[in-house]
Parts: sequence; C-alpha cells; structure tokens
Amino acid sequence: MTRHAEHVMGTVFSFDVRHDDAEPYVAEAVAWLHHVDEVFSTYRPDSPVSRLGRGEITLAGCPPEVADILRMCESVSDRSRGYFTAYPGGRLDPSAIVKGWAVDRASAMLREAGAPDHCVNGGGDVRLSGAAAPGRSWRVGVAHPLRPGDLAAVVSGNDLAVATSGTAERGAHVIDPHTGRPATELASVTVVGPDLALADAYATAALAMGGAARDWVEGLDGYEAFAVTAAGATWRTSGL
Repeated sequence: MTRHAEHVMGTVFSFDVRHDDAEPYVAEAVAWLHHVDEVFSTYRPDSPVSRLGRGEITLAGCPPEVADILRMCESVSDRSRGYFTAYPGGRLDPSAIVKGWAVDRASAMLREAGAPDHCVNGGGDVRLSGAAAPGRSWRVGVAHPLRPGDLAAVVSGNDLAVATSGTAERGAHVIDPHTGRPATELASVTVVGPDLALADAYATAALAMGGAARDWVEGLDGYEAFAVTAAGATWRTSGL
C-alpha cells in the first residue's frame, strides 16, 4: 500500500494506492498535477490561463490542453443551459472542470503503470479505481455542509467519480451566470458518474441551478446526484 498527500492547486491531493512500491508512479502523477497548476492557475499571474484571460496571448500561444479544457467548458455550458461557464464573474476561470480533469488523468497514469486499485482525492473530488481490497468496494463519505463533522451520505463503488460543490468551506462562491448573484438555494450537490471532469463541472452547474438541478441531472446519461438544501432538506436522483 502506498499513500501520499500533496499540496497543489490550492488544495490537498491525496493518493491511496493499494499496491506496494507504487511511489514512482505516484511521483509521476504528482508531477502532472504541478504541471496542471502551472498552466491553469488563476492565482499565478504568469500562467498561460492568466495571460490568456488578460489578452496577453492567444489560445494558439497556450499549451494544447488549454484549448481542450475550453472546449469541454463550452460543451458543459451548452448542456447545462448556461449554468456552467468558464467565465464566472466575467473572468476566465475554468477551475471548476480542471481539478476533476487533472485527477482523472492522474488516475489513468496509475492504471497505465500497473496500479489499478487506488483512490485519488483532489480536495473532495474523488476518483475511485479498482477495488479497496479483494471483493470490497471503496466507500466515500460526503461531508454535511451544514453540520461540520457529520456525513450527509456515503457513496460506495469501484470505478467511480464523486464530485461535490457546496458552500461549507468557501461560502456561496458559485455564481448563477443568469443573475450574476451567488447561488444560495442549495448548500451542496454531489454528482456521481464515470468521469470526474464532467462530474466536477456538473456539480458546479447543479449548485448554480438550485431546485431545477434535480430534473436536469435526471436527464444526464450515467450521472446521479445527491443534494442538501440551504434549509437542511435532502434529495437524490432516482438512480442513486
């Protein structure tokens, strides 16, 4: 078993790899995460995304993954009727999809290196791969946004992505692009599905939608959601 925690992209990424001697593979995945931070960080004034947002360079002058991410953002924006945007508050910031995308790639690197049984957690957005132990699924606790220290739900699975967007740690930081105001109807939304980049983006869009999110997620192929409202009530989609 190999475990590692790395502070990068403004949060902590943790690796739980159920294989011995996986340190070199984890080190490669960690290097990838730092590369992503260098390219996409909106807190680094010299990052390509920061420079692109200020108009100092064009998309052609950025690493190719920037165009890939912006295409993904545009696709999710269309799918979510504009509730997801790469320009929250009018400023280029694709962070709501980048973290999940980076974790997905880190997980793929571990699988390709021969370590398929692992959990990668990027600040609460989790990629589960393989099994926690022979015949045993992974279990992920979803923190309750209104009761610190409590769990709102537990998700169990093998090859699965779990992403949560909420107000517990950063307050009402997700903006409803249609009103320009913080989204406050839901305290948190957890989206479960096969792809963490999309689950991450869908969770952000769902939080911005508020009560309309339940029917919207019901229409997404392969994804389910669990939510806690600002009043403390809960709901979940039919397949969860």
